[in-house]
Amino acid sequence: MPTMQLEIVTAERLVYSDQVNGVVAPGIEGDLGILPHHAPLLTTLQAGELRIMKEGQPDTYMAISSGFLEVMANRVVVLADTAERADEIDEARAQEAVHRTQEQLEHRAADVDLERAVASMRRAQTRLKVVRRRQRPPTTG
Repeated sequence: MPTMQLEIVTAERLVYSDQVNGVVAPGIEGDLGILPHHAPLLTTLQAGELRIMKEGQPDTYMAISSGFLEVMANRVVVLADTAERADEIDEARAQEAVHRTQEQLEHRAADVDLERAVASMRRAQTRLKVVRRRQRPPTTG
């Protein structure tokens, strides 16, 4: 099966670099699927879930914030403000962030920035969704 190079980069670090069979990224107009030998492309990403597909392995999921995706010469580069693998996300903290943001929205004062609160809620929900996709070891007994 054909592959392409995928790199996911933030200002702090190279988060991911490997040959993959496909990527699904959260484009500003919906999910965007990229397969090997895709036409050149430069687009904006919104906060959401990024899925990485590699033959013979379970899909890998990451929570990313807004950024850009570039496809050129069978190489995909994702430049994101933040990118976290499922194993880097603390589920309890992500759940607390969802709860805290819900309370802000329900009891918002006049000085609460609604757009910022909704964006915060979306990021927290995405982080929670990604961490819950993480495969848990089977229980014995």
